Formats: sequence, C-alpha cells, structure tokens
Amino acid sequence: MPYITQEQRALYDAQLAGLAEAITDETPDGDLNYIVTRILAGWLGKRGLGYTALADVVKVLETAKLEFYRRVAAPYEDGKAALNGDVYGELGGG
Repeated sequence: MPYITQEQRALYDAQLAGLAEAITDETPDGDLNYIVTRILAGWLGKRGLGYTALADVVKVLETAKLEFYRRVAAPYEDGKAALNGDVYGELGGG
C-alpha cells in the first residue's frame, strides 16, 4: 500500500514532484508505461533478477492497481451510476 510515513515520503517527494510536473494531460499512456517500467527496472537492477524480486514487482503493480481502483475509479463509477442510473439493478447491490 502507498501509505508510507511522512519521513519516508520526504525521501521521494521532491523528485516525484518534478516528474509529475513533466507529465501533462497530453502525455500518451505509453509514456506513463515507460516511466513506471523504468522505475521498476531500476529497482530490479538494484535488487537483482530472481523469482522473489519479479513476484514483488507484480505484487506492487497489482496492489497499486487495486488501491487506485478502490480509491479513485470506484467512487467515480458510483457517482456516474447515481447520476445516470444503475445498469445492474438487483445485481449491483444498490
């Protein structure tokens, strides 16, 4: 999960702010993929290539995806369903 301490965040936030500034609404999704890939490849280069490290990368990507969906995408979708009407009816739990 991305909820690291404020002290840990201070190690990364300045560089991440610069990277975030370079990314615009015009940035292609392939560029975002490149950025994430380079960060993970850099980490793997330090950690070493092996089953555990590869599994850890997959774990990080999967948990980041799930947390993004839970915190950002799902509330957005819930708002759209409330605005436009639920399409799942009884199946949607609502």
